[in-house]
Amino acid sequence: MEPWRTAIVTSDATNIWVRGHDIASLMRGATFTDMVVLLHLGRMATPGERRLLDAILIGVADHGAGAPSCATARLAASGNRQSISAAVAAGVLAIGDEHGGAGSNCMELIREGLALAREQGIAADEAARRMVARAIDDKRRLPGLGHRVHTHDPRVDTLFELAKVEGLAGDGVAFMRALESEARTRIKPLPMNVDGALAAVLHDMGFPPAAGKFIFIIGRVAGLTAEVAEEYARERPMRIKVDVEYDGVPPVEDHAPKRS
Repeated sequence: MEPWRTAIVTSDATNIWVRGHDIASLMRGATFTDMVVLLHLGRMATPGERRLLDAILIGVADHGAGAPSCATARLAASGNRQSISAAVAAGVLAIGDEHGGAGSNCMELIREGLALAREQGIAADEAARRMVARAIDDKRRLPGLGHRVHTHDPRVDTLFELAKVEGLAGDGVAFMRALESEARTRIKPLPMNVDGALAAVLHDMGFPPAAGKFIFIIGRVAGLTAEVAEEYARERPMRIKVDVEYDGVPPVEDHAPKRS
């Protein structure tokens, strides 16, 4: 049987190395955000990248107890008081393309749009125009645009301003701004959401598309642990949601023959 292979971590009786870096040295001189970049990109973060990734992780950490991941974690904690990990894992399992996962799809769109721009020698805004037209023809939603709660997501401008200040705003940011503008013209006002902003910034930092979901999960776990802790501390077990409206078949009289 062939052994598993990894280029991430190795150890011996007295040492642990992460991507070749001694763990004790990292513990003394690096931050958790540095560790995320090291684990995923195999290099240390620059100061600007650290600031941007910190901002992303803060921005996605929690969005209220009603968000699907947080609500699922709390529901699991309500019914299972014996496993913290099960409640947190339940919240993670609620993350998908509709909630928290759009960043990865948006990064794929950015990569496709910028590849189109390079191949055909067109500007980013023209590539965005073509991607919007294609989405309209295919009747597909554009990831990273629109929000169920916010008419303007306050996290977007913050991330893009920081990216500009740190010199990290590149083609990804430019493409997403062009996509938002073109969607407003061709479809309707669809303000960019945090998935679109983090997708642009992560693309410009060199992360692959899957990182759009990975980074969201890393940040959201912090919020999930707090939601589960509060559920345990403040609420009774086995909470039952009473405001459920039944709209099925009305009760009918049972005419089954009775046994003698």
